[in-house]
Amino acid sequence: MERSCLAVILAAGESTRMKSSMSKVLHPVANRPMIAHVMDAMARTGISSVALVVGRNAEEVAKAASIDGVIVEPFMQKERLGTGNAVLAAREAIARGYDDILVAYGDVPLITDGPLRAAREGLAAGNDIVVIGFHTDRPTGYGRLLVENGELVAIREEKDATDAERAVTWCNSGLMAINGRKALDLLGRIGNDNAKGEFYLTDVVEIARTLGGRTIAVDAPEDELTGCNNRAELAVIERMWQERRRHEMMLAGVSMIAPETVFLSHDTSIAQDVIIEPNVVFGPGVTVETGAVIHAFSHLEGAHVKAGATVGPFARLRPGTDLAEGAKVGNFCEVKNAEIGAGAKVNHLTYIGDAFIGAGSNIGAGTITCNYDGVNKHITRIGANSFIGSNSALVAPVTIGDGAYVASGSVITEDVPADALALGRARQEIKPERAKIIRERALAFKAAKKKT
Repeated sequence: MERSCLAVILAAGESTRMKSSMSKVLHPVANRPMIAHVMDAMARTGISSVALVVGRNAEEVAKAASIDGVIVEPFMQKERLGTGNAVLAAREAIARGYDDILVAYGDVPLITDGPLRAAREGLAAGNDIVVIGFHTDRPTGYGRLLVENGELVAIREEKDATDAERAVTWCNSGLMAINGRKALDLLGRIGNDNAKGEFYLTDVVEIARTLGGRTIAVDAPEDELTGCNNRAELAVIERMWQERRRHEMMLAGVSMIAPETVFLSHDTSIAQDVIIEPNVVFGPGVTVETGAVIHAFSHLEGAHVKAGATVGPFARLRPGTDLAEGAKVGNFCEVKNAEIGAGAKVNHLTYIGDAFIGAGSNIGAGTITCNYDGVNKHITRIGANSFIGSNSALVAPVTIGDGAYVASGSVITEDVPADALALGRARQEIKPERAKIIRERALAFKAAKKKT
């Protein structure tokens, strides 16, 4: 029979050290609130319910923590009286009688489901408390896990530790699993007879042992348990997340020439045999299919790049961009909410917005789809195998037929039939000596201004 589990996630921090107007757990890692990363790891352990202990920005935190298939119930922490008190803010949920209670924090976005599963397995083996710990060569400041004969006998805070205990390098992460049938009794016995007058969750270990329970610790990688208290630590976590995801992608067949310069989002999807050159940024919602090349200094967001397509260098793909097989968006081009057909080329210095470009078409340098009239956006449709000459402005709504040509320097305001040639420009005029006259006037004006 599958064990039931409630996750209690503490997310009521005031964000004081973040120096921020919003809750700490809303700050993004890989363009996703850090609380959402924690929720994702929790969901992969098979839980179905989460008690979210919130404070500041409660509604926003609850929204960021929402995830398909998991019931998330917020509980307000009215007083800040320590971690034990924070967990008991979810008393109502705990009292429903789950087999397992998983306690985690909303500011550890690098956590994976592995340590959480290990903690639950420890409960299934008959232990009452399973603490998740980590080994480190920098233990200063952390509570030490004191283990005897395979059992965790205490968590000793550094200020209370002996010299021998300070030498221990197995440290407390703060995450733990508690026997759900005994949780309320154990948590209710935590006292506040300490210098700060707070209720410390760590005391539950010795309480459980006093009542005859067995307590153990399981190990987890130190980086997965990295917490965030300020923006410097947030930057470290972002770097660690990026390094981990880049490594996963390269092992899956993605080529990155200078991986440390490539930045991914939480949902970036890149297929094998894609080549990514240096200094590329992926915003949310990007999919790149096999064989595509993303050249240097490109920025993609909300875009779908299909097999064999080419982007950049120095290209920007905005939300709604869809590049078909073999399409090309070249240097200093911006594309937004547009479909670029198979084999079509938008080579350089061009803006394509709210548009459809047919297969095999060529868009010359300096072409602009004039999609916005100051109030509404309008669509430009360019047929297959069309040619748009350089420095042309296509004033939407407008349709260019299949195989049509638009002469360079044109302003197109009316539809162009298939296979037609459009010359949307004024006739060239020559005015002899006019340039000389203009130049002389300018020099005379400059001289007169200097005298005054």
